[in-house]
Amino acid sequence: MVDATPPARVATPCLPLRGLGISLPRRWAESVVTTVTLAAHSLHCCDAAEGEWRLIAQSRAQPWIARDEPPAYTIVNPDGRGRAILTCDHASPVIPRRLGTLGLEAEDRLRHIAWDIGAADVARRLALALDSPLMLAGYSRLVVDCNRSLQMDDAFAMRSEDTEIPGNVGIDTREREERANAFYWPYHDALDRLVRARAGFVPVVICIHSFTPVYRGVSRPWHVGVNYRLDRRLAVLALAGLRADPRLAVVENEPYSVSFDGDYTLPVHAERRGLPHVLFEIRQDLIGTAAGVEAWSERLAALLGPALAHPSLARPGNPAPDVREPRYENGEMP
Repeated sequence: MVDATPPARVATPCLPLRGLGISLPRRWAESVVTTVTLAAHSLHCCDAAEGEWRLIAQSRAQPWIARDEPPAYTIVNPDGRGRAILTCDHASPVIPRRLGTLGLEAEDRLRHIAWDIGAADVARRLALALDSPLMLAGYSRLVVDCNRSLQMDDAFAMRSEDTEIPGNVGIDTREREERANAFYWPYHDALDRLVRARAGFVPVVICIHSFTPVYRGVSRPWHVGVNYRLDRRLAVLALAGLRADPRLAVVENEPYSVSFDGDYTLPVHAERRGLPHVLFEIRQDLIGTAAGVEAWSERLAALLGPALAHPSLARPGNPAPDVREPRYENGEMP
């Protein structure tokens, strides 16, 4: 007679790898077996049967975006008839369930390293005020940074400011491509379609970002930065409008300047086509409340309304000679 009773589950202390949804038996965590590829972020089940330990990997079986999770992007006011197309590349701190917490504590996942605090709220109100569509990225820049070329190391940041991102350390080419296909390319492909669909007039691309009041111990006293690279037509109008208020500390190309190394959205979707554009950086403590969001969205709407009708923006400028994106050449996507 064969005993069909399954072997008893043995309770053994497990040590979690903090924030990654991974648990290992204590005896393994103290041995060479602790070398675990971070691509399998959802290794989590410790079990003992007949004296053998098994790790069950679920990460590869999980979708990058589950049905109950947000989409890779959202278009606000898609039927808006205004000239502007607004973007917010760092609109959300959300990390997909498949990646757990990327090894970060809860407070770190809500810091500026994960998203541009307040930027999406300002952009939403501005889109309605200008009757223009707005592209919002659906996931944290720590998953993949939608404002970086995928060739740049910080597209999948292993460290942001002084904080290590454990879930991005050691990820392989396959995972980078999968993340890009799930989160990055859907956002940019939709933005490309939106720009090409604006037939009958020259669209104007406006990017909304926010910055920290202090960076690595250095104070940033400015209220807003107006940023551009080659085409300064809209930036000149925005600077004049903002500097008309003597209470504001307004700077040009601070705290960051637009570059093809540090940016992707403006160079590819605006500069490459010669479209008028501008990137606003608003200090995040000024838009961390509903009152601040309302004040800044109204301020930008008041200056952008007349600016968008200015004759200097009536025609495309010269396309940037140094920007190429094969994916969108000839107005066609692969």
